[in-house]
Amino acid sequence: MPHRTIIDAHLLLVRGGEVLLSLRRGRYGDGMWHLPSGKLDAGESVVAAAVREAREEVGVRIDPADLRHVHTLHATGPGQEPRLGVFFEATRWAGEPVNLEPEKCHGIEWFDLHRLPEPLIPYPAAGIHAYRDGIPFATMGWPPVE
Repeated sequence: MPHRTIIDAHLLLVRGGEVLLSLRRGRYGDGMWHLPSGKLDAGESVVAAAVREAREEVGVRIDPADLRHVHTLHATGPGQEPRLGVFFEATRWAGEPVNLEPEKCHGIEWFDLHRLPEPLIPYPAAGIHAYRDGIPFATMGWPPVE
């Protein structure tokens, strides 16, 4: 059976040189840091997903006009379905971020973009590093193209 590609919207909420990260709880990445993010729902645009995830995970409202696409990552790995991660920066939003998903997240914290915590899940870590370095697109886990 062919694999589908899952599309994820990732949010880099950035203020004063810091980025908001969540400490995962549960099956995926328990005890590791991650960005607010999520898969697209059926019929949903990547921008709508980013706005929805911000509201659902950390309780902030983002105007779609305040999202800036900063990176796209096509990732795969052993035993995983391929993923296309679309990373957006937001420097403006309404509300103060809070942990609205305690069943999926131990907590949220702000971190200096150049002093990220460990352990950080590799998939969002790659997007954060690419954002810092101004790299618009990358792949992760795919064999080299010949």
